[in-house]
Amino acid sequence: MVVALGDDASGRVIQGVASSYELASRAIAEKLSLEAMSARLGLGESVDVRAALAERRVLAPLDHPDPAHLVVTGTGLTHLGSAEGRDAMHKKLSGGEPVLTDSMKMFKHGLEGGKPGPGLEGFQPEWFYKGDGASVVGPEAAFASPAFAQDGGEEPEIVGLYLIGPDGTPHRLGFALGNEFSDHVTEKFNYLWLAHSKLRQCSFGPELRTGALPAAVTGSSRVRRGNEIIFDKPFLSGEENMSHTITNLEAHHFKYPGFRRPGDVHVHFFGTATLSFSAGIKTQEGDVFEIEADAFVFPLRNALGNAPAVPFLVAAL
Repeated sequence: MVVALGDDASGRVIQGVASSYELASRAIAEKLSLEAMSARLGLGESVDVRAALAERRVLAPLDHPDPAHLVVTGTGLTHLGSAEGRDAMHKKLSGGEPVLTDSMKMFKHGLEGGKPGPGLEGFQPEWFYKGDGASVVGPEAAFASPAFAQDGGEEPEIVGLYLIGPDGTPHRLGFALGNEFSDHVTEKFNYLWLAHSKLRQCSFGPELRTGALPAAVTGSSRVRRGNEIIFDKPFLSGEENMSHTITNLEAHHFKYPGFRRPGDVHVHFFGTATLSFSAGIKTQEGDVFEIEADAFVFPLRNALGNAPAVPFLVAAL
């Protein structure tokens, strides 16, 4: 495996490391940025990233040697407009005066307290767990939707990528495009099944963008079925389009000691306001999800596949 550095369709191999995890670990140890560490190690031959993507040779831009030490999580109701789709999913018709649903209450609190000033604690967001490193699907690869799933839908998001340093300090390595693949039919039945609906595979990449995320990120989320595009909507992110700051989302994730274990990798999805499910799209096997944004060079593409049913038995000892 190789790690490449670049800012366009090509890159150059970073010498002396076989993974971004190794690169980041060395950068933290030597108190350098990823770019400075790469410069110290030196750059080698060029890599045609587009060709590698077409050949499905590109892996997720961050992993862990032990998948059990990679934690995938996310936050919801963080984007302006995201509450509308969620509320439509959860709302029950009733007589009398309209009452705010739990989703709308959470969104309202985020609007009022999700962007605190420096040094202040903001309102905590909705939070969920998705899985470990075994749940990550590489760019251009297919999702394996469980046989028991009722839906397999995309969620185009920005992802924060982190490595916990030896002293327990979380280090943000950068950002990536992500597809926080979820089961929206299961979630719609009852919002208390949100946790179940999130225990699915996900994908992020192909690239890791270092430095700050632009205040406004503009892109598109599409669903392709054969030669037809059946869904194509704007994908907006960045703090100008969010009800929380990224710093606030990070603070409420990493405040738990269990998420500051040295050497662990964290992949955190920041939320979205764009869903094909909200537009009435029913995905099917073979559909291709395509997400792109102006803050990133390459799109993230994944097809929808199905996993076979796996019988299991809980054995009592």
